[in-house]
Amino acid sequence: MSITETDLAHLRRCVELAREALDDGDEPFGSVLVSGSGEVLHADRNRVKDGDQTRHPEFDIARWAGEHVPQDERAACTVYTSGEHCPMCSAAHAWVGLGRIVYAVSGARLGEWLTEWGVAPGPVTPMSIQQVAPGVPVDGPAPGLEAEVRALHARLHGVSG
Repeated sequence: MSITETDLAHLRRCVELAREALDDGDEPFGSVLVSGSGEVLHADRNRVKDGDQTRHPEFDIARWAGEHVPQDERAACTVYTSGEHCPMCSAAHAWVGLGRIVYAVSGARLGEWLTEWGVAPGPVTPMSIQQVAPGVPVDGPAPGLEAEVRALHARLHGVSG
């Protein structure tokens, strides 16, 4: 499946949420959960600044969906996100039974930026969504959003993008 204009609109909202997170002193990631009928069900942003490194928006969306979306409706949902799911979030997404993921920037691309900027890697080995959850349909990266997402991450790390 290719990325549509509707997908891009949701991804732009994810980037806005990522900016909101960064403006609040957090890491710049944002995500939106959309039902099979196109209704925005839940949106969140990164909330790791207080020390709980599991407070990724994709993980919180999976938890929220597990509590609020009937199990038989989850596979029709789409999760949009500013950055590709990490392994923890990919696993949560698959375990709760959510459907398609659409991301603006890949984890591999983010890793390239961090290496370029001399930022140490995180404590978990990066893996694509497909490596962790091979049955989940995935689309990304999205055209036209990379520069904006890169600028947010550059600002986080105090480098010029």
